[in-house]
Amino acid sequence: MDYALYYGDKFIDLGTKEYLAKKLNVKVSTISFYQRPSHKKKTNYQSWIVIKIEGD
Repeated sequence: MDYALYYGDKFIDLGTKEYLAKKLNVKVSTISFYQRPSHKKKTNYQSWIVIKIEGD
């Protein structure tokens, strides 16, 4: 499953949670945290944001 990584509204990269965690040098659980609606609301989208890419 692929996820899009953004910093604010700037697209950074696309990949699995494991790939993005390695890219940012963080744990996979941190990538999952960046995906949470509460994180997005708390940071007003001015931080790392992860969005799940849904396919057919």
